[in-house]
Parts: sequence; C-alpha cells; structure tokens
Amino acid sequence: MKNQLDPGKILQAYETVMSNGTPTALGRIYQGIEAFTDYDGYTVYMRGNGVELKIGFHNTYHLDYDQEHQKESFLKKVATLAK
Repeated sequence: MKNQLDPGKILQAYETVMSNGTPTALGRIYQGIEAFTDYDGYTVYMRGNGVELKIGFHNTYHLDYDQEHQKESFLKKVATLAK
C-alpha cells in the first residue's frame, strides 16, 4: 500500500473523537467513528463505516475494509474530524 495517510492528521482526528465523543466499551465514539487504544496505549484504533484503521509504532498503519467506497467514506470523515 502506498503511503497515503498523514499520521498527524489521523491523530488529530483521534483526539477530536476522544475529546468530544461518548463512551463505548472500548473508547469513545463521535460522528460515527469509534476511537480506542490497546492496553498499553501504543496502538491507536479508529473504526466506522465498515473500516478499521490501526496506527502503530513509527507511524505504521493498516486499513482493513471490504470495499473501496467504505475506505473513501471513512477517510473523508476522518479528514473532517482532523480539522
């Protein structure tokens, strides 16, 4: 996968969800995007619209989705949250 995501923007979106979201079993949800971390806080997850984004050490990431349109919709929403 070519490097198409800006980890800084993703983390801004994560902070928006954590600041404005309502609690869930794993973290918080805001505008349809759920955000949480693993037990030690080194891995950040965001999911919604049938997509899960995992951001790990050294700004590595993995997007898991079934269809391209799901990914595009998710990334648009994350970009909106990062502003």
